[in-house]
Amino acid sequence: MKEIEIVTPVTSKSYPELTEIERHLVDAARQAVKGSYAPYSRFHVGAAILLDNGVTVTGANQENAAYPSGTCAERSACYYAGANYPDAKFEMIAIAALDADMKEPATPTAPCGACRQALLEYETRAGHNVAVLLAGADEIYRLPSIKSLLPLAFTSF
Repeated sequence: MKEIEIVTPVTSKSYPELTEIERHLVDAARQAVKGSYAPYSRFHVGAAILLDNGVTVTGANQENAAYPSGTCAERSACYYAGANYPDAKFEMIAIAALDADMKEPATPTAPCGACRQALLEYETRAGHNVAVLLAGADEIYRLPSIKSLLPLAFTSF
């Protein structure tokens, strides 16, 4: 038997500690939350993806009474980017959320499993690590890659 330890490197930063590009992306994700349609979960999420062509693409979660017909913010943004900028590579993604009281949680919210897998496809297409920023009210987590969110990811053979 062999034991394998999986470690996910996470850096916790305050907003002022972010680089200018990171602040821009977190601000865009927080702004994108306003486009959320979440009457059922009342959990509002926004995502912003920086592409290598300098464009920032945003998305927000969109719910539907016919579960699971809605989509998450992360997949809204990445599929829009893929459809409209098919040759652009992802550089970084930021994710922000508001709870049912329309307050940003103190600690960051991470993407669901389906979003992690979908985003990983775009990181793989990019051919390099895509940094992840998870914004909370009190701290922002920075991860070096999408793969670090899903270390035992399903990949094609």
